[in-house]
Amino acid sequence: MSDQKTQIVVVGGGAGGLELVRRLGSKYGRDKHDIILVDRNLTHIWKPLLHEVAAGSLDANLDEVGYGGHAVRWGYRFFNGALESIDRTTRHITTAPLLDDAGKEVIGRHRIRYDYLVLAFGGVSNDFGVPGVRENAQFLEHRGQADSFRQKLLNACLRANHEHNTGNPEARVRICIIGGGATGVELSAELYNAAKSLRYYGLEVFDESKLEVTLLEAGPRILPQIDAELAGTARHELEQLGVSVRENTQVVQVNEHSVETKAGEAIPADLIVWAAGVKGADGVTEMSDLELNRLSQFVVRPTLQTTLDDHIFALGDCASCLLPGQERPIPPRAQSAHQMASHVFDNLCRMQAGKPLKDFVYKDHGSLVSLSRFSTVGSLMGNLVGGRMAVEGRLARWAYQSLYRMHLIAIHGWWRGISLIVIGHVNQIVRPKLKLH
Repeated sequence: MSDQKTQIVVVGGGAGGLELVRRLGSKYGRDKHDIILVDRNLTHIWKPLLHEVAAGSLDANLDEVGYGGHAVRWGYRFFNGALESIDRTTRHITTAPLLDDAGKEVIGRHRIRYDYLVLAFGGVSNDFGVPGVRENAQFLEHRGQADSFRQKLLNACLRANHEHNTGNPEARVRICIIGGGATGVELSAELYNAAKSLRYYGLEVFDESKLEVTLLEAGPRILPQIDAELAGTARHELEQLGVSVRENTQVVQVNEHSVETKAGEAIPADLIVWAAGVKGADGVTEMSDLELNRLSQFVVRPTLQTTLDDHIFALGDCASCLLPGQERPIPPRAQSAHQMASHVFDNLCRMQAGKPLKDFVYKDHGSLVSLSRFSTVGSLMGNLVGGRMAVEGRLARWAYQSLYRMHLIAIHGWWRGISLIVIGHVNQIVRPKLKLH
């Protein structure tokens, strides 16, 4: 049909996907285009904030974005579902049946036509085949998992508080975090921030001294994405808080209440968090015949098009992009997804206009890691000192918060983004510091 709209389907409403549909909807509107966002969740929360949700330091209800309302505002459509398969011949995707909490079908399998398809549904933690991880460890990949961890944390703290009151002064909450990247490091610090506030929530004798956090890293140091000196600063800050940082410690088995290391040690734990590595989402290999790497990520060309189909793009953690002259693919970071979303938007516009596509250029703006309210360490690309500049303390904390402000502007536009930033400052002043239920 000549009047058929150009249909652009984006699967995944994370940082990259949500920014992309916002820009596509803003540019094209609904007259000649149909922009569709497909996501298994109803709301979006910035993934780097999940450790704060897990620790109870952040009320996700105040920071999440509802896809439905956002879609109305920016001129795209939202479909609640999870990608099941891609038919490249007919250019359709099929979403899996949507089930309620009782397992009853709400929406059956659904076919959605596309002219252009963008895969942006992120990845999952890589368990590296370690026995017991999936059965006994907690993950922080989406809000549901963060909420679950927060409830289990509260239960463990209540239990330790009760034991202390009934004659066991040695009662502790033991938490083992596996993976010394940004998520593991930030969660370790945030837990101590949360513990300081528990006394205001009825746990009279529970504070940070009743918390034992062990952070395990298989590599030679935590935070390999930042300079070694700054990683050392982060380790020192964590140890000052009370975290036991164990580098060069490989996990070989995760049990219900302990973690076994290659050296034969069994580390006791009430809660175990797996935060090591990223791979493609479960079930990706059955979705299509698109090329995947060994981590089940979609292999893309420098244009961010998949290798086998010009009409399918991939970005963020579900994509593997090795740029010419580079030894490693683009790292799985929030800034990567942001830059890739902008590039896919430009290339989609160029493709529809009949213009040649451009290759992606990744600009490393550095890494920042928040140690809750205690400290922030990292590195930024700064023109002030002619290249990479190390930042610590207040400047780093301001820069870390600025990353989230940039995300708000990217998904809401300048005016609404700025207003939400102002409202966020007010909420930080007037709202409780801990969200446990």
